[in-house]
Amino acid sequence: MTMLTTQDGSAVPPFVFGTMQFGGTADETASRAMFDACRAVGIRHFDTAYVYTDGASETLLGRFAAAERDTLFIATKCVNRVGTPKAMTAEIDESLRRLGTDVVDLLYLHRWTDDAPLEARIEVLAQAVEAGKARHVGLSNFAAWQVMKAIRIAAGFGLEIAALQPMYNLVKRQAEVEILPMARSEGLAVFPYSPLGGGLLTGKYATGTGEGRIASDARYARRYGADWMHRAATGLADIAAEIGVPAPTLAVAWAARHPGVTGPILSARDTLQLAPSLDALGFDMDDALYARLTALSPAPPPATDRNEEA
Repeated sequence: MTMLTTQDGSAVPPFVFGTMQFGGTADETASRAMFDACRAVGIRHFDTAYVYTDGASETLLGRFAAAERDTLFIATKCVNRVGTPKAMTAEIDESLRRLGTDVVDLLYLHRWTDDAPLEARIEVLAQAVEAGKARHVGLSNFAAWQVMKAIRIAAGFGLEIAALQPMYNLVKRQAEVEILPMARSEGLAVFPYSPLGGGLLTGKYATGTGEGRIASDARYARRYGADWMHRAATGLADIAAEIGVPAPTLAVAWAARHPGVTGPILSARDTLQLAPSLDALGFDMDDALYARLTALSPAPPPATDRNEEA
């Protein structure tokens, strides 16, 4: 596995803070408070993207990180919609400008696109590394076969894929089938997003009165609309109440415990909402509790269709 370090050579702690809500549901004051709360508990890896909040996320993160840039690990993403080399290059340069830095520590392809050959997109990443604009590169929202294709192509440019960013939480476990085993086999760091399932696993929707993305965003409503997912969330809330630990703490700690996960990406709209996720950094989940939580949701079927031999 590639050793991910900050620019001053320090190792990067596993947990990540995602700034998707900076400049959106979190104004500058709330964003700064969350940044400071993360720094207070030792988080030094911050994740953003070109498309987040029309650039405000990158701009605010760059402003907050400036005073200690060399000790922080900053990741951003390009190619959410248009994947042509020209568009990629323009996005990378704009992200650097917004972040107020000459180089990002980790540059992801945000998602797979079909509007340009993957070879062309990988070449732009290689050029960014060669030009000193990115220290490491990664892939977000890629299937396992797409990752392996990218690794093969990247090798032709002398480039190493260092990290992946899939979705992973107690009710979205598809990554367990191929992505996480593949990452362990190939030595890739994995920083999964949405450990709280878009807010579902906080327990706030159990009464049907929760406010958040599942209630207000049709995409999240579809993603987390299955009845069994809501039953799993209720089960998580029940266990949390039983042992006296907030449900978000358990959800984040569960995602972090998988051996293929380097560290989950936390996010929130304010420090009050963030606090129980930060508590997961020091929560020691034993085998029995991990198994009990895992049993709340169905394991995804294996990749092979010879299920009788799995």
